[in-house]
Amino acid sequence: MHTNPSLLTIAGSDSGGGAGIQADLKTFSMLGGFGSSVLTALTAQNTTAVKGIHPVPPEFVSLQLSTVLTDLTIRAAKTGMLFSEAIIKAVSAGLLKRSFPLVVDPVCVAQSGARLLEESAVLAMQRDLFPMADLITPNIPEAELFTGMRIASAEDICAVAERLLSFGPRAVLIKGGHMESPTATDWFVASGQKPVPLMQPRVDTKNLHGTGCALSAAITAHLGLGCDMLTAVRRAQQFMQAALRASYSVGAGGGSPNHAVPLLKEQGRVALLMELSDAGRTLAVLPGFAKLIPEVRSNLALALPYAGGIGDVAAFSGRITCTVRGEVIVAGGPEFAASSHMARVVLAAAKSSPRIRCGLNIRHNDAILIALRKAGLVTASFDRAEESADTCLRDGGTMDWGTMTALERHKAPATVDAVCDIGGMGKEPMIRLLAGSTTELLDKVRRIIDVL
Repeated sequence: MHTNPSLLTIAGSDSGGGAGIQADLKTFSMLGGFGSSVLTALTAQNTTAVKGIHPVPPEFVSLQLSTVLTDLTIRAAKTGMLFSEAIIKAVSAGLLKRSFPLVVDPVCVAQSGARLLEESAVLAMQRDLFPMADLITPNIPEAELFTGMRIASAEDICAVAERLLSFGPRAVLIKGGHMESPTATDWFVASGQKPVPLMQPRVDTKNLHGTGCALSAAITAHLGLGCDMLTAVRRAQQFMQAALRASYSVGAGGGSPNHAVPLLKEQGRVALLMELSDAGRTLAVLPGFAKLIPEVRSNLALALPYAGGIGDVAAFSGRITCTVRGEVIVAGGPEFAASSHMARVVLAAAKSSPRIRCGLNIRHNDAILIALRKAGLVTASFDRAEESADTCLRDGGTMDWGTMTALERHKAPATVDAVCDIGGMGKEPMIRLLAGSTTELLDKVRRIIDVL
């Protein structure tokens, strides 16, 4: 029988609900864990400020920790806000005989700017807790604080990571969100191994309160589920990307990542497959649609909200084809990850225009290009001859590169209805229609057919 692994967070409370114990427990639950907690401090805070901090007496922190550990079989644990040297000593003493992985998030400052670790506790953190950690997860200001070194480049990050490893943790994840760069790159460094840069697209949101807490909690959850450290980090990053894309404001200040995004995506899977199935049946009986089907056949792809990969995009497992008499056949049922090509197109388009969730590839010829224009549909295009050799080998390949290139070059990417691919050696030219829903996409198909 499947059981949810018991996970432990040792951290402060955020009365605003976005960080601390609250964020950790939400994350644990959403990723399949059973969350337990040891409270180190109460805070009076909201999205704009921390109004007050009331530390829990160290002896009561010790009592909470021993009480949990003597009953629950903890599979992984994390620490967050510990506030004082006395609390750090109580926590490190209580964890001496642990048999589970430990993630230490060395929380020093809140998103609002309030200090959450006393100056006298900095040395205690690196002396007493870092040597016990399987992973520490400082952001750049925290990494600078604990090492006394400045970070201005990737080379600096690697040097700082080595310095942090000298304090005793088995691995370090330096979060790169504070760096000025087109992507957000976290650096994972394990003892005796080369640094691994983990790049992610930046999410344009002000709702960043508690992101560090949620990331370390997600790593802890995946460790508890049995992942190795690097896999746990990568999966936690995927969770955070989706949570940030789905973030929302809950007050006057910076809001929170949406910790419930795995549940929202799961709830949407059945409805999405039904929507896609209905759209397939409509295409199968739509007069004139056979004229649009290319030699390699068509496929209709639909992505979940906040999709993070091809596993969140469904299409028809056997594609959409037609007979010589013009009968349209939708082969196979709708399934997730059924079309890597069209999934990558939809995911790439959504990076430029987040409303895009749907895509359909159709034939590319002069008559259809003219029909697109006469139907009032906006097109963008790319030329495979411009693609460099290294982009072919990256995740997403030509579909990702071509779609993003076409949209980035257009003066108004959000208005683009179709991306035109002029083809290449052994590659059939193609038009890929884009839309926010199957209803919108079917309307575009009808408009093209009407002109034809």
